Amino acid sequence: MSAAPETPAKAASGFTGYQKFVIAILAFLQFTIILDFMIISPLGAMVMPALEISTQQFGWIVSVYAFSAGVSGLLAAGFADRFDRKKLLLFFYTGFILGTLLCGIASTFHLLLAARIVTGIFAGVIGSVVLAIATDLFALEVRGRVMGFMQTAFAASQILGLPAGLYFSNWWDWHAPFIMIVVIGAVVGVIIALRLKPVDMHLALKQERSAVAHLTATLTEPRHFLAFCTTALLATGGYMLMPFGSAFTVNNLMIDIEHLPTIYLITGICMVFIGPIVGRLSDKLGKFQTFLFGTVLSVVMVLYYTRLGATPLFGVVLINVLLFLGIFSRMIPSQALMTAIPEITKRGSFNAISSSVQQVSGGFASVLAGLLVMQTPGGHLEHFERLGYVVVGASLVSLFFMYRIHKAVPEKTA
Repeated sequence: MSAAPETPAKAASGFTGYQKFVIAILAFLQFTIILDFMIISPLGAMVMPALEISTQQFGWIVSVYAFSAGVSGLLAAGFADRFDRKKLLLFFYTGFILGTLLCGIASTFHLLLAARIVTGIFAGVIGSVVLAIATDLFALEVRGRVMGFMQTAFAASQILGLPAGLYFSNWWDWHAPFIMIVVIGAVVGVIIALRLKPVDMHLALKQERSAVAHLTATLTEPRHFLAFCTTALLATGGYMLMPFGSAFTVNNLMIDIEHLPTIYLITGICMVFIGPIVGRLSDKLGKFQTFLFGTVLSVVMVLYYTRLGATPLFGVVLINVLLFLGIFSRMIPSQALMTAIPEITKRGSFNAISSSVQQVSGGFASVLAGLLVMQTPGGHLEHFERLGYVVVGASLVSLFFMYRIHKAVPEKTA
């Protein structure tokens, strides 16, 4: 039996027990997907010397994940609304766990590169299915809160995942975090199979006759195109700064590598509280207004952060917290507002294409970052401030695009 969507009035007055379970399971999915993507960045300081690779090669390890995820997302878009979203989710999540296992046993640059491609192929679709489920089951008036809770998975990966992963990698080697993700992912997969109800309300509605026609109809909708352009720009910041974040912290800010778990732990704890607060404020004050605040804060902090030299540990922690406050204040309201754009029969394909655009543009950003930044024989990263200029430019253009989306989809009547 299909899971009936909650009415806006009921959802607005408080989440039901099942809705809370859905939010928790979606957040757990985000936790494993985000951790798998993020863990490679802090491991950069270990992976590069262990595999004897350059910053350019490491940039490719990060970017091929994004490129393969982008391609798979686009290929799956035509079929994304033709199956029960639960079954689609389980299929791709199983493939993601197997790909992560391959990363956990890779011993050379080329094997790790291939493993990241396999992982990206399956991970590229999961995020779009998660967003489609959230959109199907929750009204726009509370989606800011839902996205806020889901983004606590990002913080949880900081609090639990990254410190634990770095601890085990220091104790064993850099393969350990991937094995850890496989174990966690297997548990989450079993819970989804047993507890999550089918999400197939969209199957009862009329759709295009073929997958190609469905994909074409989604791509050619003008409102969708504006959203895809915005998504491409929003991906720039994370993909340009994160791949070399740990190397920059250790070699430029002069923080001992053993203190990296502490930085991620404190930042993550702060984000656990900040995520839900940002979600509530975006529902109460307006999603575009919250996005505007996040953009201003991000621009200021990125320009400051990318020009830093040796910095005390407390200062690095504070800067990281402010950076992620800006990121969350952009990420949560933008996701919530853009879920109001597609109709129910195109939510899967819209989110799949959006995820594809995000991954591909992020992949190009990662490759560009590897070309702009140079690492000296002593490990110091040169020209890191160039990344800041690119991120700021993309942030300002995305603000203009988000304003147009805000005008095209008034929040109170969407």
